[in-house]
Amino acid sequence: MDRAAVLTAFNEQIRRGTAEDGTGARFETTELLVRRLAPPGQYGSGVFWTDLDAGNADAVIAAEIALFRDRGERFEWKLYDYDRPADLAGRLSAAGLAAEEPEAFVVAEVGAVIEALGPAEPPPGVTISQVTDRAGVELMSAVSEQVFGERQPELLESLVTQLAAAPEMTGLFLATAGDVPVSGSRIEFLPDTEFAGLWGGGTLPQWRRRGIYRAMVRRRAELAAQRGYKYVFVDASDQSRPILERLGFTCLAITTPYIYDPAA
Repeated sequence: MDRAAVLTAFNEQIRRGTAEDGTGARFETTELLVRRLAPPGQYGSGVFWTDLDAGNADAVIAAEIALFRDRGERFEWKLYDYDRPADLAGRLSAAGLAAEEPEAFVVAEVGAVIEALGPAEPPPGVTISQVTDRAGVELMSAVSEQVFGERQPELLESLVTQLAAAPEMTGLFLATAGDVPVSGSRIEFLPDTEFAGLWGGGTLPQWRRRGIYRAMVRRRAELAAQRGYKYVFVDASDQSRPILERLGFTCLAITTPYIYDPAA
């Protein structure tokens, strides 16, 4: 993998991309940034890409805070460690945005992942099925809440909307042991790009280390291959990063979500 070329393509196609994603969100662009505005009650508003310098960064940060404060809306500024200026993280913190846990931005070629995984079947008694309706999304959301300890009703509404309006842009998967949901994951496809994003992947603690995560990656990679995508990417936690790197994923950056919540 040509790391520099892949990162350049990702920045142009994904971070600076403004294609409709089926949720009803709209994108606004300036010479300095790309922001996403989610519909009311949905997830995902924030700043996705910037091209700042020491002379304008503080003013741009202040303007984004004012914009979302006027909307009464929480937003995420997604910072990559190569973003400029070099002290942008400190400037975001000083402006009142709270840093969440850093994650490794890892990328792999779809075919290489499928080859590395092999069959990657779930353990006996566990079935992986593709979610196609709201009831299934609610089950995924319930698993995620148990795994991560956080309710995300706005994300649930975004996924339900996307599934109904543009099902070709997503793939949602639920693993069940009998009738009990034990893991959920999703993949997102954006049109006219080479990249598909793997999200979620939360498994109940008592069901970990049994191959469910690997099987979920395999199912989503297969779907990406069927749809002609070249790369899959993940914002990987410390727990999932070693698994993914053994499957051929390469870390290209560290990304940190910075959150501003006007209600906090």
